Order: sequence, then C-alpha cells, then structure tokens
Amino acid sequence: MNEVADSVTPESPVQPTAAARSITVPPPPRARVDAAIAAARDWLVARQHPEGYWLAELEGDTTLESYIILLETFFGRRETEKVRALARVIAGEALPGGGWHQYLGGPPDLSVSCLSYFALKVAGEPADAPHMQAARAVIKSLGGVGRANTYTRTHLAMFGQIPWDDVPAVPPEMMFAPQTARFSVDDMSSWSRTIFVPLSIIWAKKPVVALPPACGVPELLADAEALAGPAPAPALAQAFRLANWKTLFDGIDRVLKLGERLPGAGALRNLAVERAGQWMIERLAESDGLSAILPAMANSALALKLLGYDESHPLLADALRHLNDLCIADADGIRVQPCISPVWDTVLSAHALFQCGTPAADPGLSRAVAWLIGKQTRLSGDWAVRNPVPPGGWYFEMRNEFYPDVDDTCMALMVLAQARAAGADAAREAAVARGLAWMLGMQNQDGGWASFDRGNDKDWLTHVPFADHNAMIDPSTADITGRVLESLSMLGGFDVNHPVVDRAIAFLKRDQTTEGAWYGRWGVNYVYGTWQVLRGLAAIGEKMDAVYVRRAVRWLLEHQNADGGWGESIASYDDLSQKGRGPSTSSQTAWALMGLTSAGEAAHPAVRRGVAWLLEHQQAGTWEQIPWTGTGFPKVFYLNYHFYRHYFPLMALGQYAARTQPTAR
Repeated sequence: MNEVADSVTPESPVQPTAAARSITVPPPPRARVDAAIAAARDWLVARQHPEGYWLAELEGDTTLESYIILLETFFGRRETEKVRALARVIAGEALPGGGWHQYLGGPPDLSVSCLSYFALKVAGEPADAPHMQAARAVIKSLGGVGRANTYTRTHLAMFGQIPWDDVPAVPPEMMFAPQTARFSVDDMSSWSRTIFVPLSIIWAKKPVVALPPACGVPELLADAEALAGPAPAPALAQAFRLANWKTLFDGIDRVLKLGERLPGAGALRNLAVERAGQWMIERLAESDGLSAILPAMANSALALKLLGYDESHPLLADALRHLNDLCIADADGIRVQPCISPVWDTVLSAHALFQCGTPAADPGLSRAVAWLIGKQTRLSGDWAVRNPVPPGGWYFEMRNEFYPDVDDTCMALMVLAQARAAGADAAREAAVARGLAWMLGMQNQDGGWASFDRGNDKDWLTHVPFADHNAMIDPSTADITGRVLESLSMLGGFDVNHPVVDRAIAFLKRDQTTEGAWYGRWGVNYVYGTWQVLRGLAAIGEKMDAVYVRRAVRWLLEHQNADGGWGESIASYDDLSQKGRGPSTSSQTAWALMGLTSAGEAAHPAVRRGVAWLLEHQQAGTWEQIPWTGTGFPKVFYLNYHFYRHYFPLMALGQYAARTQPTAR
C-alpha cells in the first residue's frame, strides 16, 4: 500500500525545520478563537435533525448517475424524465478537455469516462455532440474502452455491446468454497463480497438487454479494436511479480469459461446461483439495501430481477426504493450518492461539539447520544466468522445491520465516553461495554485494525481479474488504528503498557513511511493518516518525544503551505511526489493542527499560523472547501463529504483552545 520505514533508531537526528526557525508568531486573540468556535457550534447545532442525527450530502463521480441510468434501462424505463435528469448531471460534469474525472480537479479517468459516455448514449445523447466527441478522443488517448475496468465491461455486456466472454469470470461456484479453503467469499473485503456475490448471479445469467442502434457505442468499440495491444508496462520489479499472477489468473479465467460448456455444468451452476441468491437475500434484512452502498444495492436489484422476482415483490420493490433514496433532485438534474452517512456525520458532529466545550447535558448532545445507542448492531454479520463475540459495533448508514465498521464504532464509543459527564446511564454503559468488546475482537494479528473484518489480508486476491477496483481486501490501516487508540484512552483501563495497545503501537511503528508520515486509507491522505496516529498515540500516553513521533511532527511542519494552511491532493495516491502537497483546505488544515497540538506543539508558530488560517477563512460560521478530501477506494473512487469542511475545523479549534486556554474550557 505504501512504502514503510525501517525502525527508527534513537540515533536518528531530527533537524529543526524551517517553520521551527521562523520568527515568533503571536497567538491568535483569545476572543477571536472563542467567537469562531461559538459561530461554528451554532451553525452545526442548527443543522441537527430533530431525531438527534446529522446528515450531509455525500458526493462521488459520475459513475453513480451512470449506474442508475443503466439500471433504469435494464428495467425498461429508458425514456423517462428521471433518466434525462441523471444525464443532465453527467453532461454537466464533462471536463472542458473531454471525459470525466474521479474527483474534482483530477484528470480524466478511463473507466469513469467510458461508463459516463455509455450512459449518455443510452439516455439519447448524440455521438456528435461536442462533449461526446471530446470524451471519445480522451478515451482513445487513454487506451480505449478495452482497458476499462470489469464493472464498465460488465455493463457493456449487459446491453449487448461486447460479448460476455470479454468480461472476467465471477463464478457463483465460489459460494461452495468452505471458510477453511484457500479462498472463500469471506476472504474478500465486505464491500467486495456484497458487490461480487450478486454480480456472480448476473455473470452466470449473462443477460443482454437490446438497445436502439443509436444508443450503442460502436464508435468506442472500433477505437478499442484499433488500439488493441498490451497495456502500459509497470515498473520492472513490479512486472516480474505481476506477470506470474496474471498468467495464473488468466488461465483460471479461461478454465472457468470453458467449464461452463462441460456436461453437467448447468446443474452445478444452478445450485451455485441458488446459493448466491440465498446469501444475498439473507443480508437484505435490517438494511437499506445490500450493504447499503450503491454498487451492491444496484447489483442485488439486477440479480433479484434475473432470479425471477417481479417489481411488485417486496424484496425487489424495497431494493429499488432504497436506490431511489440515494437520489437528490434539484433544478440542475438528479445527483446520486454512493450511500448516506448519518452515523458518521453524527459521531463526528457530536465529537466536535464535545471537543469545543459543549456540556454533556446539552439537549442536542443528549438526543445525539440516544440516537446513536439505537443504531448499535444487535445481529451478527459477516464479521462474526472471524470475530466470535456478541454484536456491538456501529455502521455508517441509517440501517446496515450486517456490516458495522471499526471506524464508526470507535467514534461512537468516544462520543458515549464523553457523554458520561452528564451522569450515570445504564443504557449508555451497556452500549459502551458491547461496543468495546466488539472492537477489541476486531484487532488483527499484526496489532492493527481494519474497517469491516478481521484477518482480511490475502494480498494475492488483489490480482484476481475481476478485482480491478483496488479494494479486494481489508487489511489493517494506520488511520483506523490511531483512532482506536484515541477511543481506548477515553474508555478507561488502557495505556501504553496494555498488551492490546502495545501491539497496536508496534504496528504503527512498522507502518510509518520513511519520511515519518502515515498513509491515509480513508481520507486524503498522508495528512489524514498522520493526524490520526499522532492523536491516538498522544491520547493513549505514548511519549511525544519519541524519535518516530518527532519525525511525524517534522513531516507535518514541513508540509505547511505558505498561506498557513495545509492541503494534499488526491493525486498523492498515484504520485508519491504529491504527498502532503495541495491547496489549503479547511479539513486538512484542521487535521494537521490536531496532529500537532496533540504532539505538544500548540504554541508552535506553525500551529498559530494554521489557526489564523482557519479564523481568516471562516464565513457565516462555517468554511467553504472545493477540493475533495474523502477516500472510498484509493486510485478508483473518492468522496466529497459535505460536512468535512466544518466539523473538523470546529474540532481543531476546540482542541487548540483547550491546550492553550485550559482555564476557559
């Protein structure tokens, strides 16, 4: 995932940075900091739902609108106002130079551009429209539709644009593999599992929905034929490793496709499809769609249709309704969210309010705590295969009972721990006990924590032909591990001498990059990872003068922008030279400030300049932010959390005020 440093020795010098040698910077006026906190708190409180939660829009790329156009077409609703409204959004997002990007400000992406172009053609957009011609030129320059990812090719096959043999095999027979086998569905990350099990039904059924000739993309396919040839070669060292995996899995793919023609294969296939269908339907219960994320939800709706369910059947009717709930309509068209994030928005909003000094007995916080307790899982999900403890985690969405995650859980536990100041509460303490036991059970053997599963780290699975979404596994990550340490520090009974903590710190030391930063799996990017690790280490009692800690502090100081803020482009996931580089944003400035203040640098000139940046850029109680700073699947799918711009700066200002003005908090 990222380059990892060797262990840092005590002899490793930590040179003073340019920021450390800068002239004295006076602290921001106390009254101004307090006023900014009060205004930001009021802004956030005003947006709390009466039931106690917060919910902001979650934005992704135009593959989301494309999926819904193609799904509507699959169900015979191509020529509708909904499809036209979705198409307007896609067309409006076309880049001036052609194609579509993965994230705002990014370059055109081949797979996003191919799927968006196809969806527009299906919706009736003419191929000779200027933005379509420009998109086709970009697609050709990037290697053509033949090099697009599995998901794009699957949609092309579903509508008869390419043969199903050109799509990597996703065999439903994988459902027969026992958990003790070299591979089973439990070895895939939870999101991959819920995407590919229903997709295996689609692949097995191989549907072809006829399109009017004008809605096809023969022009892209002609370009693909002309461009046929080997993909660009990876670096030499990587090429040797990849070649062996590619040869193996390409051979398996061919065998699977040939095996479909063998006598008796049909009966086995039917049993496998039935098993996959049962697995999928079991996980639709107590959720707002399969896994409550759009790709899995869309695949499950398509799979139910192929299994013979009518749209009037409750299972399929609910699946389609939940997909429609992800749509946001306005005068410009219909935008589609990849999922909704009420638990995540609520735990971060409530934590920010606590961190800026809001009393635990505040009515809004009391409603948030009660709402969160109601969202704790009570059923065992896929995680229980490797973590045989009672349920107790929290999920990200409104209802997703089978798929809690560690990140939401440790944040929920922090909120509940801070709520203890309001007095005793038996329901809250029972929730804390269940959540803590579940979270501890999710610790991996390497000492770290992943998101949804334990022991989900078989790297060879990332080379399976259909695994080109760069998220086939769910290994330990530094950002989640750092946040878990922070939550443990608030729950009592944990310090650096505790075996759980000791193993976690050992993992973090191994995972640190050579420069001193940590990779951000779930946020952009090294600024995100480094903040969370420093915050967790400080909270749990690690020495902040440890050499590896000082190297991380130095890295943050060295990557402060000239304007006083911090920023990092999503491009850093592809180009390591972009680590910690990018225009200043409110969320990333806040992350860096929280990392530095946690490490004892609240009085550092760089921190004072960063706080001043936040104060100067606050408008009407909040902050604006154009760049995206959320991560879905690195190198494949990114997110714009619309409240990241707000609750992280509020958090940072609250923590800064507490460190520099303790008597006022």
